[in-house]
Amino acid sequence: MVLSPPQAQSVISSLTVGTLWYTRCPVPTASSLAIQQGWLDEEFLPDGIEVASLRQSDQRAVRESHFSHTQANSFRQGGNIPPIWARSQGQDLQLIGLSWAEQYQAILALPESRIRSAQDLRGRRLALPQRIHDPIDFWRATSLRGYLSALELVGLSEKEVEFVDLSVAEPYITDLNPSHTGPLFTSQNLKRLQSTEVFALIRGEVDAIYVSGGRGAELQAFLGAVVVTDLGRHPDPAVRINNITPAALTVSGSLVRERPDLVTRYVTRLLEAAAWAEIHPHLTKRIIAAEVGVAEEWVDLAYPSDLHTHLTPELSEQSIAAIESQKNFLLKWGFIQQDFDLRSWVNSEPLEAAKRRFH
Repeated sequence: MVLSPPQAQSVISSLTVGTLWYTRCPVPTASSLAIQQGWLDEEFLPDGIEVASLRQSDQRAVRESHFSHTQANSFRQGGNIPPIWARSQGQDLQLIGLSWAEQYQAILALPESRIRSAQDLRGRRLALPQRIHDPIDFWRATSLRGYLSALELVGLSEKEVEFVDLSVAEPYITDLNPSHTGPLFTSQNLKRLQSTEVFALIRGEVDAIYVSGGRGAELQAFLGAVVVTDLGRHPDPAVRINNITPAALTVSGSLVRERPDLVTRYVTRLLEAAAWAEIHPHLTKRIIAAEVGVAEEWVDLAYPSDLHTHLTPELSEQSIAAIESQKNFLLKWGFIQQDFDLRSWVNSEPLEAAKRRFH
């Protein structure tokens, strides 16, 4: 029997979902605001649907879905590198939103190195961390893109510098106590994210490191470092493209197909959170500081003063083109092995439906 659209929707909505899973990166997102204030729990409680962080599970395979996107009925918002990698691996997920909140991005060197500009990087050693126990090394890819952008601005190629591989045994996701709302990245393990690079810089084993976000601004102050290249304030958006510029909102493909009503409601709550942020900048800053694992002071230094106005999920041509650029970069440098049609990966229907519901 061929179902008409209304009949099809009725059948879809009858499918039972007991738990909606979410995960978010330690970056500014509408998800962080909605999660911390309990709005997602509030939305789905009347349906008897639990909304849980991947950290609520004590199974490592479930928590690793933060990168692999294998957990059924799950949403993810944060860095774009892991979902691009997961899609290239053939995982069933859809890209349903992007948000572009600028952040501090810089190449740092110690004052005694006499490196004062990107031109001075010729012949120098650039730290390139390598997680040996993670399938997708998002920070290595992030650092490499930052270096290449800085070099390109002054006409240098990657062949004119030395990339120093720094092995890191600690995985990105460490053992943590289960938590209903807790993030997979705590302030403690975020502090260690670049420890190998920082020690190598201090010991004189490398000449420069890439940093970003609140932790990057904090490291600059801690080291008394020289900003060799300020990527985050460059006027060309193409120079600023990296792991969280833009951040990606993705969802299990099967959930979109089988329960689009739930996906619409979830995204609507994110739109509400972003709208709330626009009229509560100080509270927004407080929540984001906790999410990214820094003191509130570093939010002021690492993100623009109007950060609270840049958290709304969207699918503008500029943002989609940025994700396509990122996919091409990852393919060129071997971080993904399989290409895919990025435009067909984007599904605008959930966001459009959420906008109609929100307004």
